[in-house]
Amino acid sequence: MIPRYLVDFSLDTLPQVETDVIIIGAGIAGLYTAILASKHYRVTLITKKSVFDSNTRYAQGGIAAVIADDDSPLYHRQDTLFAGAGLCVEGAVDALVHEGPEGVKELMKMGTTFDLENGELALTKEGAHSHRRILHAQGDATGFEIVRALADKVGTIPNIEVWDDHFAIDLMVHEGECRGALIQRPTGERLYLTGKATVLCTGGAGQMYRYTTNPEVATGDGIAMAYRAGAIIQDMEFIQFHPTALCYPGAPRFLVSEAVRGEGAILRNIKGERFMSNYHPQLELAPRDIVARAIVSEMEETKSTFVYLDMTHESEEMVKHRFPTIYETCLQYGLDLSSDWIPVAPAAHYTMGGVKTDLNGETNLTRLFACGEASSTGVHGANRLASNSLSEAIVFGRRIVERIDTLEPMSELNAKLACDDGRKDLPIQAVVERRLKLQKVMVRYVGLHRDEQSLSKGQEELQRQFGFLQARLTRREDFEFANLLTCAKLTTDSAQWRQESRGAHYRLDYPERSDERWLKHTLVQRGQGITEERIAHV
Repeated sequence: MIPRYLVDFSLDTLPQVETDVIIIGAGIAGLYTAILASKHYRVTLITKKSVFDSNTRYAQGGIAAVIADDDSPLYHRQDTLFAGAGLCVEGAVDALVHEGPEGVKELMKMGTTFDLENGELALTKEGAHSHRRILHAQGDATGFEIVRALADKVGTIPNIEVWDDHFAIDLMVHEGECRGALIQRPTGERLYLTGKATVLCTGGAGQMYRYTTNPEVATGDGIAMAYRAGAIIQDMEFIQFHPTALCYPGAPRFLVSEAVRGEGAILRNIKGERFMSNYHPQLELAPRDIVARAIVSEMEETKSTFVYLDMTHESEEMVKHRFPTIYETCLQYGLDLSSDWIPVAPAAHYTMGGVKTDLNGETNLTRLFACGEASSTGVHGANRLASNSLSEAIVFGRRIVERIDTLEPMSELNAKLACDDGRKDLPIQAVVERRLKLQKVMVRYVGLHRDEQSLSKGQEELQRQFGFLQARLTRREDFEFANLLTCAKLTTDSAQWRQESRGAHYRLDYPERSDERWLKHTLVQRGQGITEERIAHV
């Protein structure tokens, strides 16, 4: 049983700090939303490390938006719906494709500099996109450039107070209304932060897996926190594995952007054979789930732990100019992107599911919002279209602020919120060991390929760790592991419930997609178990 709170507390005994809008997390979703909200509100932006520690910073490919004259929102819509495998919320997709271009212009006004070509915005193409609509910055450092610009902007706004190295432990909810959050300062002191609205921008849960492109901070904090508070969590079985992460001894699972394939790179197995023609007519630019499974299939057939990404047919000048970050990183390990075949393998990359929201980014709990990878707006469905995530964050960040403008002032809280579960000190086992064990369990039993036997085994292994949630937790790594364990359970339970294969969720024992039975979202709510929400369209 996952407890309601991770720590014992009593609000009566805690210092209380008031603000207008609480934003937890500081990737593109948190920074952009904070900037917009600061026009009318005092904003407290909470980061557990710093504003430069987020998935956004490591986003290479770019941001998808209809810019070119030969493109249109209709084409972008069709591509997104196709990739989402029937589970996209059409209203959310419409918002993305129609409002995304204006959001990109807003990013540019805030200081983001995108690459130009002949005086025009440079556009590239990625997997499952029918047109060139991916804007990028510094070649392959789009995320870093966006975070740099937004962080610089945040630093100039008096209405935004940034709390670095603070951890949001739990949400305070009374009668279905979010009142704020329990925060731990770097000193270990805890306080109660209250606000008119709370926005979760905490990113995904890639650290559930041993092999991931995500940074260390991607521990699913917002999703787990929202689940404990009673928010509905949606579609957690859909974990996107990026097909091409660097797979080389001594190197991290560094993302080799899909844009590399968009610019013509091809995949070869260890025999040197190009193989994607055996799997999909779009070859290397097929949807990510198809490319990832094709790679795994080739690895199994050739008894290898990787395949090759080949861009040697392009000039060294082009490769260095277009992909400077990837080129330099590979070079650190003795690999030259312009002359060597680069060993790659799939790695956990993006959490498609998350905290269920409406088209205004609002959850089932009043005054609680979610934005970016922590949310499940319905844009991505069962499989995210490349580079749609950054667009989603700015589109729904704006919608959230517009919704906050309509909220009534918050009434005084008379209830005495507290928790006293009598927690005891942790048993002797380093949290880093627990985390590694969880990651191995998820790779082995809840990875790219799943079936009833593996998922049941995964549930059994995770259950053995649940005693940790009853212990006295004091450090950031304690809270992170508790959140990872919660997200791992939600993912495994949801994957076991969906007895079909769809998008990023592939069941060996149910290899076919079944719209008749499974055209529905997986919903999980604390105390309610798994329920469903059917989709009306076909």
